[in-house]
Amino acid sequence: MLYPSVDRLKKEIDSKYSLVSLASKRARQMQEEEGTERLHKYVSYKYVGKALEEVAAGVLTKVSQDESTVYEDEI
Repeated sequence: MLYPSVDRLKKEIDSKYSLVSLASKRARQMQEEEGTERLHKYVSYKYVGKALEEVAAGVLTKVSQDESTVYEDEI
């Protein structure tokens, strides 16, 4: 059984693509910068699982992006 469940995550983030993108970016941040945990206790020991737990807890949310901004990876 997966924790947190996809149904619970979909209540917080409406799109599966946005959820995957958000969780992967947060997991990378946690991997590169130790000590950036936002919850007191995690069930998962992997970074992606921890990021998904933060989404389920409502601590990690999607931020709307300015459409005029061009990022380096979009060029």
